[in-house]
Amino acid sequence: MAGTGTVGVGVIGAGVISAQYLGNLTRFPDLDVRFVADIDLDRAKSRAEEFGVPASGSVEQLLADDGVEIVVNLTLPSVHAEVDLAIIAAGKHVWSEKPIATSAEDARRVLEAAEAAGVRVAVAPDTLLGAGLQTAFRAIAEGRIGEPKSATTMVLNPGPDRWHPAPEFLFQAGGGPLLDLGPYYLSTLVTIFGPVVGVAAVGSIGRPQRTVESGPRAGTTFEATVPTHSALLLEFEGGASAQCTFSFESPLPRAGMFEVTGPEGTIVLPDPNMFEGASTLWTLESWRGVTGHDKPEPEVIAEQGTTFSRGLGVLELARAIRAGVPERASGALAAHVLDVMLAAATAAETGTRVAVESRVTAPAPLPAEWDPTERTL
Repeated sequence: MAGTGTVGVGVIGAGVISAQYLGNLTRFPDLDVRFVADIDLDRAKSRAEEFGVPASGSVEQLLADDGVEIVVNLTLPSVHAEVDLAIIAAGKHVWSEKPIATSAEDARRVLEAAEAAGVRVAVAPDTLLGAGLQTAFRAIAEGRIGEPKSATTMVLNPGPDRWHPAPEFLFQAGGGPLLDLGPYYLSTLVTIFGPVVGVAAVGSIGRPQRTVESGPRAGTTFEATVPTHSALLLEFEGGASAQCTFSFESPLPRAGMFEVTGPEGTIVLPDPNMFEGASTLWTLESWRGVTGHDKPEPEVIAEQGTTFSRGLGVLELARAIRAGVPERASGALAAHVLDVMLAAATAAETGTRVAVESRVTAPAPLPAEWDPTERTL
C-alpha cells in the first residue's frame, strides 16, 4: 500500500490494553487514529470518546474505512490470526498484540497472506523500541562486553489472576507465562544473539485451580490448563546460549532479571516488559586492583531515547512504510519467537531437545535521537 503524509490507524479491541495504546497513538503527530472497533459496540464508542477518536463501530465498518492504513489488533491471542487475515484481506497493514498466533501454521498463513497482498505485519512487544532496551542494544553493538555469548533471564510472580479482572485466557491455550511473558524476553534475546536453533525445556502446573482476585468477578474460580512455570535452555545460531525462567507460581516476585555476558563484561538490561530503565555494566577491567571479597562498582548506562510506552511499534511501522524500509518489530521476528515458544512446549512435553527451523535477521538499534513526538510524515 503506497501513500504519503500522516498514516491513518484503526484499533480492533477496546479492552484493558487499548487505553495504553490509544493514550499514545493519539499523541503521535505522524498518526491519525480514525476508528475504534469492538464486538461490544458500546464499549468501542466509550473508548473512542475517551480518547477523542472520531468514529467507532464494528470490525466490518473499520475495515471499510479507506482512510485506515494500519489496523491495531488487540483481540485475544486465540483469534489474532483470524483477525489479522481479515485485516490483510481488506488491504491494510497489521500491528498485532503478541503472540502473532497460537500455532506455527497460523503464523505462516498470516505472513504469506501479507506478502501476497503487499502489506506488512508487525507484532508486539514494542518494548524493544523503548529507550531502556535500545540503549542496551547500542552498548552491546558498540562492543562494550565483546561478542555476547550467554544470557540469564528470569521473571517470576504469583500470576495475573491477582490483578486482571478476566484472567482466564492467560491460563489457557495461547497463554501461560511462556506465551504471555516469553515474547518480551525471547524477542530481546533474538535481537541480541540472532535466531534460536534449539530448545530444551521443562514445564509444570503448580496450582491448577485459580481464583480471580480483583474486579467485579472476584472469587470466580477456573482451571489452569497450560504450564504455569516454564524453564528453558536456548541455543543460538553461532553457539551462544541462554537460560530463561517464566512463572506464574512464585509469591516471591522477580521481574526483569536479564543479564548478558561476553568475554569483556556483563551488562544487566532493564526489564524487557518495560520501555525504560538504565543498564549496568560490569567489565573485567573494572576488577583490576580489587582484592578480597570486595567488588567494583558497575558503570550505570542511563537510557537515551524515547520513553513512550505501547504504540511505539505502530509508529515505527508507519514511518517504515512511508520510508520503504523494513520495520523492526516484524512479523518474521514474532513468528520466529513463536516457533521458539512452541518448540519449548514440545521439549517440555517430550523431554527432548527440539530444533527450531525458522531463521530471522535481528533488527538494528534505533538512533538515540528517534523521536515519536516529531512530525516526520
